[in-house]
Amino acid sequence: MINTEGAGLSRRTLFGAAATAAAATMTTGATASAAPRHAGDPRVTELTADQAWRKLVAGNDRFVAGHQKHPHESLAWRESLVNGQHPFAVILSCADSRVPPELVFDEGLGDLFVIRAAGEVLDTAVIGSIEYAVEHLGVPLIVVLGHASCGAVSATIDVVNGDAEVSGDISTLVRSVEPAVRATAPNSDPAAFLAACVAEQARRSAGILRERSNIVSDAVAHHGVKVFSATYELATGKVTKL
Repeated sequence: MINTEGAGLSRRTLFGAAATAAAATMTTGATASAAPRHAGDPRVTELTADQAWRKLVAGNDRFVAGHQKHPHESLAWRESLVNGQHPFAVILSCADSRVPPELVFDEGLGDLFVIRAAGEVLDTAVIGSIEYAVEHLGVPLIVVLGHASCGAVSATIDVVNGDAEVSGDISTLVRSVEPAVRATAPNSDPAAFLAACVAEQARRSAGILRERSNIVSDAVAHHGVKVFSATYELATGKVTKL
């Protein structure tokens, strides 16, 4: 049972005990690559990254089957979150209105720390938001979630092929997705090529996050945090890890 108290933790509070344990382990010659991040602090989730993923999969299975539980929507639960939050996963997903993570994973208030940007494009605000969830809320899992028929990726394909032009800040978005499109092997089937580009964009965003964020890379290397990429199928509602 996750405690409902606030989770406004400093980096020292969140990681200090883990660092001490790591140092002690290293002096004995053993590896310390998976030291606990929160050192038993009751204000953060007790789930590991793998347990958090299994929880997401179970919720998505319910969503696919139409057997949702719609958890954590009651008045009492909402009131319990007034003083703080304790999400068990970060979801970076596309802004597409057809892919709301809380519904896709059948979770409720306070369960997921959701950041949405077209094409799962990373900017400083997106990365900073993820870092906050990892460092101050003790979230063990980050999922970058692409989806079938992504408009941002489709538009980028058209621009790369010379079939369209974009203006305004949409051009910035397209430039951010363009490397994924150019890195994807050509395919004579447009639908298959789009799907491959969507998967590549999710994978690339997950990789760029680890490269650009010292906080995330440190948490992955030393504190058991994991970064997964996945795709969502509009027709079935199924999420598949890449």
